Amino acid sequence: DNVASAAVLGKLGFVKTGTSSRRFVSRGQDCPIDLFELPRATFLAKTQEPPEAPAPPPTEVTPVVAEAPKPRTLLVVAAALLDAKGRILLAKRPEGKRLAGLWEFPGGKVERDETPEQALIREMREELGLDLTGACLAPFTFVSENAGPFHLLMPLYVVRRWRGVPTPREGQTLEWVAAADLGRYAMPDPDLPLIPLLQELLG
Repeated sequence: DNVASAAVLGKLGFVKTGTSSRRFVSRGQDCPIDLFELPRATFLAKTQEPPEAPAPPPTEVTPVVAEAPKPRTLLVVAAALLDAKGRILLAKRPEGKRLAGLWEFPGGKVERDETPEQALIREMREELGLDLTGACLAPFTFVSENAGPFHLLMPLYVVRRWRGVPTPREGQTLEWVAAADLGRYAMPDPDLPLIPLLQELLG
């Protein structure tokens, strides 16, 4: 369903040969796909050295318009905390904060000179009063998405062991949720692709 990518393939000499379907884990279902092929003759013709073209006549220099600045990348880290029953801890953002009322996986911004793992340990201590020092922080997947003023990059870690009891320290509401019920909770758009992945992991 990516028309732009299909157009790029066409410019490179690929031709459509048929259709099929393939299961996409991120979408949680089978999706139709188009099959493309690059004939050998076309590939060889495109890779041959082109004849040297005559130098173009001099042209007037036109001013270069500067491109709009690209959004900076914001690195945040999140945790899927799993209890003994395989439930996942969600936190509801309190009033007065951005995206208030939405549920999310606990976490936060990675500060300068921090690794994602160090940031996760710090955030869990500050937000929930949990000690993840020495715990097995298993990287599971990540989100990479344009979020308007910045580009969001968010690795998600699966955490099964910690010290302490989750306690809301920043006014948030906490709830343990079964993987099958994650879709019932209103979450920020970048978190939504994580739901089918976690459901497949815990299904």
